[in-house]
Amino acid sequence: MLPIDTLASFFAASLLLAAAPGPDNIFVLTQSALQGPRAGVAVTIGLCSGLVVHTTAVALGVAAIFHTSAAAFTALKLVGACYLLYLAWQAFRTSATRMETGEKMRIPLLKLYRRGIIMNITNPKVSIFFLAFLPAFADPARGPLAIQIMGLGIVFIVSTIIVFGIVAFAAGSVGQWLNRSQRARKVMNILAGVVFTALAGRLLFIHG
Repeated sequence: MLPIDTLASFFAASLLLAAAPGPDNIFVLTQSALQGPRAGVAVTIGLCSGLVVHTTAVALGVAAIFHTSAAAFTALKLVGACYLLYLAWQAFRTSATRMETGEKMRIPLLKLYRRGIIMNITNPKVSIFFLAFLPAFADPARGPLAIQIMGLGIVFIVSTIIVFGIVAFAAGSVGQWLNRSQRARKVMNILAGVVFTALAGRLLFIHG
């Protein structure tokens, strides 16, 4: 059982980390602005589902593979970068389509949820971060480390839902206003494409 003071300090740290600009909250922001608050929430749930995978990997020791194996680390980040470039291509294509038809293209929530999962689990830095962050708040004297790490992972996920939920509703509200303009929709899609491309480049150049 984790002490209340440990949980409180971990929760506070998690909130700050979730609020810090990064690929995941930028992803939520762009999708919320383009598709509305519900889309941002769907992406957030997908990202948090990915965090469950990373937490489990740390608890089982699997994440250590990406920390010690350059080949595994490179393979995973290449998959993630390719997926982000695919999303960038879709955003640029949607921008051109909207200018021709003037229609607003909606992405199904389930598809956005899947995007969130893929976006998160194909970033090996998350596993490595969890491998360093979660055990720092665990103590073998309190019981099995795997159970403690799973508990800490759940707390981190709750903090992420809170912060990303705020981002989703804030960006979604602004996006709904901007979406009234066809030109604004075009610009937002172009910006989304640029963001996805930049995130892909950032992922390609990170080191384990």
